Amino acid sequence: MLAILFASPRLPYTLLMVRVATIQMVSTADVESNLLQAKKLILQAANEGAEFAVLPEYFPIISDDESDKLGIMEEFGDGPIQTFLAESAVSHEIWLMAGSLPIRTNDPSHVASSCLLYNPSGECVARYDKMHLFDVCVDKDEGEAYNESNTITPGREVVVAKTSFATIGLSICYDLRFPELYRELVSKGATIITVPSAFTYSTGKRHWEMFLRARAVENLCYVVGSNQGGNNTQNRATWGHSMIIDPWGNILCSLEQGPGVACAELDLARVDELRRSFPALQHRVLGL
Repeated sequence: MLAILFASPRLPYTLLMVRVATIQMVSTADVESNLLQAKKLILQAANEGAEFAVLPEYFPIISDDESDKLGIMEEFGDGPIQTFLAESAVSHEIWLMAGSLPIRTNDPSHVASSCLLYNPSGECVARYDKMHLFDVCVDKDEGEAYNESNTITPGREVVVAKTSFATIGLSICYDLRFPELYRELVSKGATIITVPSAFTYSTGKRHWEMFLRARAVENLCYVVGSNQGGNNTQNRATWGHSMIIDPWGNILCSLEQGPGVACAELDLARVDELRRSFPALQHRVLGL
């Protein structure tokens, strides 16, 4: 359960601690297998004392055929994947973030890539639709290119969720390259930022850790990066290295490749203390 420790009069702030788990998966085109993998990892996170667990982007499915997402899309609030998530949150009494899953839109040829947050009662309390879509050529020579906009409709709303322990700012994968989104999340009160991802192997080894640490330091907040980590398909490999970063840029825990769980204790009062003693956010000149 959430631990609240009151400091002695000598200390400048009250310690508010929460144990957070970043979950790394190697999802494939087999939805049933992916949900079984997620079930085992959520159980592991709960057994390690996590009160909040974050699944990676595309945890229910990763396929070489992007249109496969259309075959498993669900109405928001209904469907077997969402039922699985709600039941998992209830059975383990945790806050559970579903990195992304395909949610139906008004366009039958497109889905929303939606990150959902469930409370311990199994209620979906926040939904964020991925805003920045990964339409890039990673390696022209190798023919490694992605066009998410072919099957995904971008979101338009910046989303934060107030929980029993913190205000969480929601983002997904490619969003990480757009710092203005994270400034907006912080302006809305975020002290924890989540980045469920499926960072490619080639871009991840160059940029993943750098971006996560930059977003943490520049916003003086905790960042939870939950990534896919392995050979998801014959043609798609993801970087892994899921990690949790503190507001000073330190890596609190991390994984390398393969499915797994890494946990860290977050001292949430530390965010307020750092923002008071090192008020960089108040010193901004542009973008106010």
